[in-house]
Amino acid sequence: MEKEKYIQDLRQIKEIMDRSSKFISLSGLSGVAAGIIALAGAWYAYRNIYTESDFYGYQVVTISSESIASIIGLGIVILVLAIGAGVFFTAKKAKKANQKVWNSQAKRLLINLSIPLVTGGLLSLISLSRGFIGIIAPLTLIFYGLALVNASKYTHEEIRSLGIIEIALGLLSAYFIGFGLLFWAIGFGLLHIVYGIIMHYRYGS
Repeated sequence: MEKEKYIQDLRQIKEIMDRSSKFISLSGLSGVAAGIIALAGAWYAYRNIYTESDFYGYQVVTISSESIASIIGLGIVILVLAIGAGVFFTAKKAKKANQKVWNSQAKRLLINLSIPLVTGGLLSLISLSRGFIGIIAPLTLIFYGLALVNASKYTHEEIRSLGIIEIALGLLSAYFIGFGLLFWAIGFGLLHIVYGIIMHYRYGS
C-alpha cells in the first residue's frame, strides 16, 4: 500500500511539473480545423491556380509564373484562418480548464516555433521570387516539421512525432518534384486532422 501511494505521489508531482513547464492548453480541435482549411486551400489551388501537365506518364499539377501572386495571397488567407482557428479553440480549452492562454510557457512555445517557421517562410518567398516553384512545398513541409520538433519540448509530446513525419514528407516531396501540391495537402491537411483527433481524445477539447 505504501509503495502504491509513493508511486501515485510521484505521478502527481510529475503532472504538476509538466503543467508548470509545458503549454498544455493546445487544442486538438485547432489541428482538425487547420487541416480542413489546408485541404480547402489545396483544392482551390488545384481548381483555380494550378494546371495539369504530363510527368513521366503521370498527371501532375504545375503553376505558372503569372500565378505567383495568387499563390502568395492564398497562402496568407490559409495562414490567417488557421491561426485564427487555433487561437479560438485553444482559448476555449484554456477557459474551460481555468488556465491562462498567454503565459511563460506559451511564450517559449511561440518563440521556438517561430524561428524555424519564419526562416522557412522567408526562404520559400525568396525561392518563389526566383522562380524555383517546385521546391516551395518541400521547403514549407521541412521547416514546419523542424518548427514542431523545436517547440515540442514545451507542449504535448505528440507534436514531436508530427514534426518528424512532416520532415520526412517534405524530403519525399523534394524527390518527387511535380507532386508538391499532393504532399502539401497530406502534410498540412490530412496529418493535422489525424493528429488533431488523436490529441482531442487524449487531452480533451
